[in-house]
Order: sequence, then C-alpha cells, then structure tokens
Amino acid sequence: MKRTDLADLSKKYILFLIGLFIASMGVAFSTKAGLGTSPVASVPYSVSLLSTLLTFGGWLNLLSVIQILTQIAVMKGRCNYAEIAVQTVLAFVYGYLTNFSCWLLRGLSVSGYLMQFLFMILGCIILALGIWIQLKGGVAMLPGEAMNRAISKASGIRYENVKIFFDVFYIAVSALLCIVFLGELKGVREGSIIAALLIGNIIKFYNRIFDKITTHKKQDAENPN
Repeated sequence: MKRTDLADLSKKYILFLIGLFIASMGVAFSTKAGLGTSPVASVPYSVSLLSTLLTFGGWLNLLSVIQILTQIAVMKGRCNYAEIAVQTVLAFVYGYLTNFSCWLLRGLSVSGYLMQFLFMILGCIILALGIWIQLKGGVAMLPGEAMNRAISKASGIRYENVKIFFDVFYIAVSALLCIVFLGELKGVREGSIIAALLIGNIIKFYNRIFDKITTHKKQDAENPN
C-alpha cells in the first residue's frame, strides 16, 4: 500500500472513530433524558434492567453480534469479511464507549419534563450526526447500520427507510420485554418513538445540507468568475 493511500485510509478511520464517539454520546444523552433511550440501544438497555449478567454496553455488544450474523445471512456470502472483522472490533469499542459516555454524563442533573425533552432531542441530533459521519467515513459501519445497508442493497429499499423500520422494531421488542418482565415501560417511552421517527429523517437532512454545500463548491470551482 502506498504511503498516500495509507494516510488517506488513516484519515477515514479517524473520521469513523470520531463518528463512533459522537454516536455513543447521543445514546448517553438519550439515556440521561429518561424518556426512553435511542431505538437501537433500547433493547440492550431494557435487557440490562432485567439482568446484571452484562452491563448496558455488554448487551449492546451482544446485539451487535446478532446484527453481524443477520448481515452475513442477507448478503448470502457476498460480504466483505475483512469489513465484517473490522465491524466486530469496532462494535465492542462502541459498547465500551457507550458505557464511558454514560459515565461522562453521570454528574448532570435533568429535572422537569421540558429539560428531559430537550436532552432527548439533543441526543437524537447527536446520534444522527455520529451515524452520518460514520457513513461519510466510508471505511466501516457499526453492525446495526451495516445490517440496514445490507438489507437496503438486497431489497432496493432506501437505507433511511430501512433504518426507520428497524428503529420502530427495536422499540416494539423493548416495550414488550419491559411490560412482560417488569410490568412497566422502562428504557422505552415516548422519546424512543420520537427518536425512531426522527433520526433517519435527521440523517436525510444532513445529506441534503452536505449535497448542497458540495454542489455549490463544485459550481464555484467550475466557474471561478
């Protein structure tokens, strides 16, 4: 590999890791809001309330393994297994980053429904930004997003719409677990539903803004006068 190619690849991974940390902060803000965590984290968070066998991040790692296996099944042997290996490593990094991000926010006090709602919206904006940055990095994706991408490619359905579907699915599973085993909703509330509908659309918004900026730059480069 040429030195320039290695430098370019390093920059892409740095960008991805930045996106990874930003996404983990989005999950932490959503959890702190207390109105239901982000959709993809709702199932691991609900299970962490039922069992102390693993931490929140640990259950998130287990979900990542399931998502990787689903991705392999959907692609039917057409997977890039080097990317799968990278996903596996980064998924575990993400699990620990999520625990770390929750620890960073441990001292914040969120009181009153308005503040909870603002924290929840902020969590959605941050999480969507983190996912979008990972997509733009172009070197790897977290298993959940990679699974959505694989299903999108295999089915022809837009990525954002696949994401919205699975976000709603995760919330439904989390709600069922909480009602059956806890008798009440914990970790999944109105904030989770809003996030399921909002995050995919925020990613669409980031894409539109990015496309407009790059189009303007291209036009300026072609027409300097």
